[in-house]
Amino acid sequence: MSVPTSLFDLTGKVALLTGASKGMGLAMAEGLAEHGAKVVVSSRKLDQCEAACAAINAKCGDGAATPIACNIGYKDQLEALVAETRDRLGPVDILVANAGINPFYGPMSEIPDSAFDKIMNSNVRSNHWLAHMVAPDMVANGGGSMMITSSTGAFNGSLTLGTYSISKLADIALVRNLALEYGPQGVRVNAICPGLIKTDFARALWDNDEAKRNAETQTPLRRLGESDDLKGIAVFLAGPGSAYITGQAIAVCGGTHMWR
Repeated sequence: MSVPTSLFDLTGKVALLTGASKGMGLAMAEGLAEHGAKVVVSSRKLDQCEAACAAINAKCGDGAATPIACNIGYKDQLEALVAETRDRLGPVDILVANAGINPFYGPMSEIPDSAFDKIMNSNVRSNHWLAHMVAPDMVANGGGSMMITSSTGAFNGSLTLGTYSISKLADIALVRNLALEYGPQGVRVNAICPGLIKTDFARALWDNDEAKRNAETQTPLRRLGESDDLKGIAVFLAGPGSAYITGQAIAVCGGTHMWR
């Protein structure tokens, strides 16, 4: 007996991902490509995008992944990213706004205004810009799926990552409003909330004995997350298997935030 896979079939879909040259973004890009999507891998450095695309194309076939560099902090670069995606691959069906920054670690009472503004602009405003840039494609096509990477940090305060956590909670609010605004046109918008994942971005939080001990004793699944743990949720939210899911904040955290 064969099992139909139409619920997760992304053949012919165009997916645009930011922050996708490594870590969770790369894993999600690979997962989407493995299920038939043509993916644009974007991050600030073109050489890293090209290396990521070479790995995906080697696995999924030539043309599965296209590299386009973009700094999400600049509106004109985002506009160019969307325009080049359309020119090279066609209208955008799937958006994964994964790029984010955190240039400050410490109490909010000490954060410089410049760092506060940079976090909010890159982690929230850029997603607002990008979502509305790709929405016309999805509306014209009668539907589409947007995902914004938030964090389980959105569910708690933090003595060291306070502004980052605020930005990620704001991303969830952004998702809810986008879902409300574009739902009547068939566009779904959801937030992905990773827990502690073993990425370079979060290295300071997991690369120590205490974090390893906590993961092995307090996380219900008894391990830290891996980038590949994000593949399935991206594929699910991108395709028809999640056709009636929108406006949600879905934690991928090994059970640490199961009550949120």
